[in-house]
Amino acid sequence: MSACVPTRTPDPTHTERVHPPHSPPPPRRRRFRIEGADVSASIAVFLIALPLSLGIALATGAPLQAGLVAAAVGGIVAGRLGGSPLQVSGPAAGLTVVTADLIHRYGWRTTCAITVLAGLAQLGLGCLRVARSALAVSPAIVHGMLAGIGVTIAVAQLHIVLGGNPQSSVLDNLRALPAQLTALRPAAVAVSLLTLALLLLWPRLPGRAGRVLRTVPAALVAVAGATATAALAGLTQPRVELPSWHSHALAGLPEGPVLGLAAAVLTTTLVCSVQSLLGAVAVDKLIASRPGLPARVGRSDLDRELLGQGAANIVSGSLGGLPIAGVAVRSSANVRSGAVSRNSTMLHGVLVVVAALLMVPLLELIPLASLAALVMAVGIQMVSLHHIRTVTRHREVLVYAVTTLGVVVMGVLEGVAIGIAMAVAVSLHRLTRTRITHDEKEGVHHVHVRGQLTFLAVPRLSRVLHQVPQGIHVVVELDGSFMDHAAYESLQDWQKTHTAQGGTVELTGRRATTGTGHPYSESTSTEPLPLAPTGAPASTPASALPPTTTSQPYAAPSTIADCRCRPWTPWRNHQCEGPASAPRPDSPSAPSALPPETSGTDAAPTSSHGSPEPASPLEPSEPFKTPEPTEPARSTVSTDHTDTAEAPDTAHALSLSGAPVASFSSASPGVEPSGRQLVRGISAFQRNTAPLVRGELARLAREGQQPSQLFLTCADSRVVTSMITSSGPGDLFVVRNVGNLVPLPGAESGDDSVAAAIEYAVDVLEVRSITVCGHSGCGAMQALLNAEPGRVRTPLKRWLRHGLPSLERLADDGRPWARLAGRAPADAVEQLCLSNVVQQLEHLRAHESVARALRDGALELHGMYFHVGEAQAYLLDGTEEESGGVFAHVGVPEGSA
Repeated sequence: MSACVPTRTPDPTHTERVHPPHSPPPPRRRRFRIEGADVSASIAVFLIALPLSLGIALATGAPLQAGLVAAAVGGIVAGRLGGSPLQVSGPAAGLTVVTADLIHRYGWRTTCAITVLAGLAQLGLGCLRVARSALAVSPAIVHGMLAGIGVTIAVAQLHIVLGGNPQSSVLDNLRALPAQLTALRPAAVAVSLLTLALLLLWPRLPGRAGRVLRTVPAALVAVAGATATAALAGLTQPRVELPSWHSHALAGLPEGPVLGLAAAVLTTTLVCSVQSLLGAVAVDKLIASRPGLPARVGRSDLDRELLGQGAANIVSGSLGGLPIAGVAVRSSANVRSGAVSRNSTMLHGVLVVVAALLMVPLLELIPLASLAALVMAVGIQMVSLHHIRTVTRHREVLVYAVTTLGVVVMGVLEGVAIGIAMAVAVSLHRLTRTRITHDEKEGVHHVHVRGQLTFLAVPRLSRVLHQVPQGIHVVVELDGSFMDHAAYESLQDWQKTHTAQGGTVELTGRRATTGTGHPYSESTSTEPLPLAPTGAPASTPASALPPTTTSQPYAAPSTIADCRCRPWTPWRNHQCEGPASAPRPDSPSAPSALPPETSGTDAAPTSSHGSPEPASPLEPSEPFKTPEPTEPARSTVSTDHTDTAEAPDTAHALSLSGAPVASFSSASPGVEPSGRQLVRGISAFQRNTAPLVRGELARLAREGQQPSQLFLTCADSRVVTSMITSSGPGDLFVVRNVGNLVPLPGAESGDDSVAAAIEYAVDVLEVRSITVCGHSGCGAMQALLNAEPGRVRTPLKRWLRHGLPSLERLADDGRPWARLAGRAPADAVEQLCLSNVVQQLEHLRAHESVARALRDGALELHGMYFHVGEAQAYLLDGTEEESGGVFAHVGVPEGSA
C-alpha cells in the first residue's frame, strides 16, 4: 500500500475541527478531579464538625438542625467563594454568646434575618476592600473578646453538664450555680465526665498504636464513647431531637426596635468578620509550614474571604442556619490532614448534608450532656494561657482583662468598645509618660530619659538638666523612639549653654527621627546638636571632638574612643576609622593585622567606586527576635587617654570593676588590639543590648530552651546565623564546624560531637526542622578541591575526609549537579559548595534519630546557601531533587519595607 493512500475511508457525516493557522489549538476542557488528600482531609474535618455543630446549636438555644445547616453552607458556599482555600467555615464557638443573646431577645426567625443582614454588611465591606484594616484591632482586644466568650460558654454549659438548664447571663448562671450543685443528676454528670476524660486523654495515647488511634478526632471519640456508654447502660437523660426538616423554621422579617436590630447586625458582622480574617491569617501560617504547599495554594485574599463569608451568612440565615465564621479547630485539622485545595472544605460540607439527611436516627442517640461537655471544653480552651503570656509580655494585659470582663458582664459589643477605649488610653499614657532621672557615678553625671520626649515632658526635662552642675561631663541617655520639636529645642539650648560654660555632653540612645524630622543618634558629642536635615546625624564628626578627661571604669585608646559601628555594618572585626592622621588598618599604607590567607575574608564590601558601602541597620520585626539596637552598637561610657609618659605601644584594659584585664601590644598604628576589642564589645553589649534581652533571657533560663530548628553551618566568621535568619535567643540550636559537614554514622575518623548534637536536637529538644547551610568562598571546599594525596594527615585533613562524598558527587557525570535558580555557579568552588549541601542532607537521613522523625512526619530537612558577597540567601527546592536540587533565590516580600 502506498504511503500516500489514506488507510481510513473518510466519513462524510463527520465535521472536521479546523482552527486558524499559527494560532494555538483550542484549550482542552479541564476535568474536575478530587485528589485523595482532599478526600481524607474532608472526612477528618467532617468528623470534627458534626458533633461541634450540634453542640454549638445546643449552646445557643437554636434548633439543632441550624447547626448542621450552618456547617453545610459554610463548607460549600464559603469554601467555594472564600479567599482562603483551606479555611473551614461553619458555626463557631466565638458566635455562641452573640447568637444566644439574639435568640433570647428577638426569637429564632428574627435572628436568622439578622444573620442575613450581617452577610449583606460583609458583602459591602468586602466590596470596599477594607479587610486588611479589620486586622488593625489590637490582638489583646481580640483575644480578650474570645476569652470572655469562652468564659460565658463554659459557665452556661456547666449547668447542662450538671443536669440543669442555663440562665440568660453569666451573672445569673453564677448565682444559680450553688442551687444547681445541690440538685445534681448523676446520669448527666457521669456522661459529661466520660466525655471530658476522653477529650483529655485521647490525644495523649502513647506508643505506635496510640499514634494510629490519634488520627481519629478526639471530639468524635468523646461523643461516640459517651453515647455508646449511655445506650449500653440504659441511662435515661435528654437526648438530641431532630424534628422533621418539613417543620424547620426559616428566616422571617426582623421584628424589634431599629436601633437594637442595627446593633445586633453590627455585633454579628464584627465578630464574624474579625474571627474569619484572623483565622485566614492563621491558616496561611499553617500552610507556610508545609513544604511545597504555599506555591500551590497561595496566600489568602482577605477581601474575597470577606465576600465569601458574607454570601455564606446570607444563605445560612435564609435557610434557618446559625451565623457562620472561620473555625480555627476545623481549619487546622484540614491543613494538618493533608488538604491541598478548597475541594476538601466543600466535600466536608457535602458530607454534613448527607449526615443530616441519612444519619438522623444515630444522631438522636447522642446525650445532650455529652454535647454540653464538648462545648464547655471548647469554651475553656478559648481562654488561652499562651495569649495571656503574650499580652503580658507586651504589657497589654490590662486591655485584655478589661475586654474579657466587659464581654462577660455586659456583652460582646459593649466589651469590645470598652477594650478599644482602654487600648487608646494605654497608648496615650505610654506616649505621655516619660521618666527622667539624674544621678552621679564616679564624677560623671547621668541624665536618663525613658519614654517619648514630647512638649509635655519639657518642664521636667528642663528642671532636671538645670540641676546638673556647670563645667562637668554629662551623659544624657535618650531611651525612646520619638522627640518632638519642643523637646529637641529645649535639649539643644541646654547643650549649647552647658558646653559654653566649659562642660562636655555625651548624648547616647536609640537612633530615631523626631517629630520635626531631626534625628538624634547614639553618638558621643561635645558640641551642640546641629539642626541637620532629615537623615543626617545630629552629632559632630569624631575627629572634631576635644579630648575627654573624665575617669571611667573602662579606658580605651583615643583611636577607637568614638566608635560608631552599628550592628551588622560592613566592618573588619568591628574596627572603626580613627583620626585622619592614623591610617586605616585595611588601607594600602597600613600593614594588615590579619594573616595573609584571611586578611581579605572579612573586609567590608565595596561599592562600584571602591569605597566601603554605607551601613544598613536591621530593623527587628517583633520583640526579642533581633534584640540588637538599630543604632551604633558601641560602648557609651567616656574614655581615658593614656598618659604621655606611658609607652605608646602599650594599653591596659580595665574590667567593669576597674581591675586590669590584660596588657596588649598594638600590631600597627590605628589598629585596636584584639583583647581590647573583646572588652569593648562586651561593654557595648552590657550597655546597649543586655537591657533589651534581659527579660527574654530570664524567661529562657526559667523555662529552658525550646528551639524550633537545628541550624548546621560552617564555622566561617562571615556567616552570622542570627543575622541571616533574623533569629534571637532560644530560636536556633546551632552546630558549626569547618565545611558544614555531617559525618556518616560510624564513619572512619568520625566525630561523635556532630552526631550527638543531632541526636540531642531531634530526640530531646524535638526540633521540627534541620537546616544545612553552606556559603560562598568556603575555605573547606577550596581545600577539598586542591587536596594533594599522600600529604601529612593533619587533624584538618582527617576532618575533611567527610567531605569526600561531596567531591565524588561533583565528579559523577551520571548525577545532575545542584544549581542556583537564575544563574550558573561562578566557579568550581561554588559548585562544590552547592553539592556539599545536598550531600550532607543525605548524610543526615542516614542518622537513626533523623530517619525515625522523618518517617513519623515530625521533622523537615532544608538546604540553604548563603552568598556572602551578595548578602543573598538561597533555599533548596525540595520538589527538584530528581534534577540534583535547585537553590531558589529568597527575595523580599511585596509590601515590606
